Amino acid sequence: MHFSRWGASPRLLWLCAVGVMIALDQLTKAYFAATIPFGSSIEVTSWFNLVHTLNEGAAFSLFADAGGWQRWFFIAVSILVVVPITLTSLFKHIEPLERLVGALIVAGGTGNLIDRMSTGAVTDFLDVHWRGLHWPAFNLADVFIVMAVIGWGVLSLQPSFTKTRSEP
Repeated sequence: MHFSRWGASPRLLWLCAVGVMIALDQLTKAYFAATIPFGSSIEVTSWFNLVHTLNEGAAFSLFADAGGWQRWFFIAVSILVVVPITLTSLFKHIEPLERLVGALIVAGGTGNLIDRMSTGAVTDFLDVHWRGLHWPAFNLADVFIVMAVIGWGVLSLQPSFTKTRSEP
């Protein structure tokens, strides 16, 4: 398919991008869960390991030991975030960068939502550390979400497109 056709079908491009990101997230989680024994790690560099952990909580394992209610809470929150952003990205006229940010949030949120619904916990496999200090393990869905937050930050620093167009 020629690239210019994608420009005429931003919704199709958005759906394909989200699908590819979700598939990549799920395939990497399955691969590392099958390859690395649970709780083990493989040193890649002096500051980076591949690990196999499960996170029943939110970011930084927040509420991981909350007794089980957090699974349903995080499923509900994920749905409340993913559905409106999906509808906005598909049916409203928004700028391409805003649509990309939406795709990153939807892909990341859906990737972790699939884990929570199927196993009750999110599979993490990336471990960054320095001098014995470890950042909490994370996965590609988390990377997509962080990229989206950075994108939203960049968008918030730019003057509004409609505001600058309407001014003389």
